[in-house]
Amino acid sequence: MHSAVFLIEFGAIILGLGLLGRFAGRFRFSPIPLYLLAGLAFGKGGLLPLGASEEFVAIGAEIGVILLLLMLGLEYTASDLVSNLKTQYPAGLVDFALNALPGAAAALLLGWGPVAAVVLAGVTWISSSGVIAKVLGDLGRLGNRETPVILSILVLEDLAMAVYLPIITALLAGVGLAAGSATLAIALGVAGAVLFVAVRYGRLISRFVSSDDPEKLLLVVLGLTLLVAGVAQQLQVSAAVGAFLVGIALSGEVAEGAHALLSPLRDLFAAVFFVFFGLHTDPASIPPVILPALALAVVTALTKIATGYWAARRAGIGVKGRWRAGGTLVARGEFSIVIAGLAVTAGVQPQMGPFATAYVLILVVVGPLTARFTEPVAAAVTRWRRGGGERGGAEAPPAVRPMPSAPSAPSAPPAPPAQYDGLASRGEPSRTTD
Repeated sequence: MHSAVFLIEFGAIILGLGLLGRFAGRFRFSPIPLYLLAGLAFGKGGLLPLGASEEFVAIGAEIGVILLLLMLGLEYTASDLVSNLKTQYPAGLVDFALNALPGAAAALLLGWGPVAAVVLAGVTWISSSGVIAKVLGDLGRLGNRETPVILSILVLEDLAMAVYLPIITALLAGVGLAAGSATLAIALGVAGAVLFVAVRYGRLISRFVSSDDPEKLLLVVLGLTLLVAGVAQQLQVSAAVGAFLVGIALSGEVAEGAHALLSPLRDLFAAVFFVFFGLHTDPASIPPVILPALALAVVTALTKIATGYWAARRAGIGVKGRWRAGGTLVARGEFSIVIAGLAVTAGVQPQMGPFATAYVLILVVVGPLTARFTEPVAAAVTRWRRGGGERGGAEAPPAVRPMPSAPSAPSAPPAPPAQYDGLASRGEPSRTTD
């Protein structure tokens, strides 16, 4: 009977996800908000809580995050990663300053103390790699010029988690300086070793994994990714970082074949991840903290947009690409919930869990929308401002054309419009003067 209930529940989940995805596709927007709201409706305190399939959904959600990061890694080589990190580390510093400090300030204003301030700083700092990876795929932006800038910031955040998580764990546990330093050293050593192997021996790994049989290639790549992710997590390093580094270690035909084989699995388990996130949110715990969470969400959404705009501008991306980069970075998700969960387990602040859940739920729903609409809204505002300043006054008289009989030289071609920013060439430097 238990097996039958499990099959019914899990089958209903998958069928519901398919119908929601079809509905979202018809109206041309990301299905992520619908997946989250569905999980909220059928989770703890929802309309019809699920029980038998909850453990399997939890495992599927973890696999979903790992596959999302693996697929991101397959888009870039190890040399791309190193060069991006070298050029984009100032963007990582700006990202930390603009997005971690508001969270710390909010915790202090709420009277939660310094440890809670460090925790909430991490909640507001880290964007959701899982959500953003799905949004980039849904919107067809993986090949855009601004996408490497976005991924560089995400990678810097994920790698920073290898340092941040051991620190926050030591703070919450109240361990001494020696124990905390040892944990941090292990985490840094593991992350550095995996990155070194990916950069130095990526070709050998690709040769080992390569196979002409799609079945064998799928099994080897998936097994290697889960193995590395599990070892990384066991050693206090993010499983997502391990999966991403496996992706960049694979190159050439192996990466292309793995991408084609794993795309359906990624979409399935990623959808399960977003449902799982909603399943573990009690709707009754949200109203008491919704106003401060909403205020912090608005502030940090704006700071993320500013971060992406600044980083893309520094990389020479056009104005439209800058706005797209900023809007894409808004979503928070899996890391924020993990960080808040550590604080709740340690009993630091009882309201931390509901507050972080409300905050993340707001931004994980708003994030796909800002990714899609930040650039057109900014363009519309720019046109309105220019129209109000230029079209409101008297129009200039038309230029006098030469008579057809005059033997004058042909006039010069018209200058490109001021708003041009090279969208067709995916982010060439903008010529706009504003």
